[in-house]
Amino acid sequence: MSEVKQIGLYLHLPFCTQKCHYCDFSSWAGREDLKQPYLNALLGELGSYRTDQQDMVVSTIFMGGGTPTLFDGEILVQLLEKCRDTFHIQDKAEISIECNPGTADRNKLETLARGGFNRLSIGLQAWQNHHLENLGRIHRRRHFEDTISWAKQAGFSNISADVIFGLPGQSWEEWRETLEEAVAAGVTHLSAYSLKIEEGTVFYQWQQQEKLREMEEEQERFLYHQGAALLEELGLKQYEISNFAYPGWECRHNLNYWRNGEYIGCGCSAHSYYQSLRRGNVMDMIQYIERIQSGMPAAEFQEETDTQTEVFETLMLGFRLNEGINKEAFHSRFGFSLSERYRKTIEELKGQGLLTEDTQALRPTSLGFDLQNRIALAFLD
Repeated sequence: MSEVKQIGLYLHLPFCTQKCHYCDFSSWAGREDLKQPYLNALLGELGSYRTDQQDMVVSTIFMGGGTPTLFDGEILVQLLEKCRDTFHIQDKAEISIECNPGTADRNKLETLARGGFNRLSIGLQAWQNHHLENLGRIHRRRHFEDTISWAKQAGFSNISADVIFGLPGQSWEEWRETLEEAVAAGVTHLSAYSLKIEEGTVFYQWQQQEKLREMEEEQERFLYHQGAALLEELGLKQYEISNFAYPGWECRHNLNYWRNGEYIGCGCSAHSYYQSLRRGNVMDMIQYIERIQSGMPAAEFQEETDTQTEVFETLMLGFRLNEGINKEAFHSRFGFSLSERYRKTIEELKGQGLLTEDTQALRPTSLGFDLQNRIALAFLD
């Protein structure tokens, strides 16, 4: 009998109250009329996996968006029940849901906790209200504080917050305050992302009109390194380029991605990597609904990955992690030694101060985190 694989499951709920000025994700504001048809389509796509699950167990579930908590708590719990009906869910699975402050009250959070959700990921982004306004966020910091308080009362102990640095005009003092206040509020995990101005966003338009200037790279890197050092002092260890947690509170769902594990994604724009196939669902919400309604597959592209691609992706993703690449696990997966096959590349990267090595693993240095693309390209060549 084949070994049972642990996989992740992602569900995309693309509805927002308002589109943030920096956001280029597949999400839409003002389309409440499509919530039920979309939900029906999502349930339909989930159901299509019913016969395809003998050799795997789902160890993590993540409902993201958009803002999943725009749906009623009971509906989200029903969606989770559909996952249980479709897949074998591990007893101690990590089950996360994204939540924007101002979209979930105490009752909704209690419903979610009772229904089996055990990890909450809250979009804080910044502590200062003027930055929240400039980002196009619908909440203010008091809404975040309320959400955290209600989440704890509802029984959530695994609480993460997303924050952004490199905001136009953001000072070190403001970035420090954002991190300190988020930790003081009681999060166990922080995802800290650098602002990237993407085409098609309000920020991109403002940049083209010279109403907005990106932060200089030197200042942005200063905020990154100072923030990482501060979080270390506060007890949150960096375990990935953008992620920090108290020991034991790392996000298992995302760790599966970075270890190049298998996962299934449902919903518009969701991606899957399962049984050596990479699939990407159609990005447009209406097209997604129409495809499912007409019995077509949600995926608009798929490609088979060969071993060479899998090796490269495992290295590229693994060097985003503090733990780096475990040599024994790599050998067990691919049947050859990382140290033997790539000795010259490894020595060059160590010489450049980008990698460090011990008997267990190859790990990125602090400089390696900054120059992660250089590491990946060295192995591609």
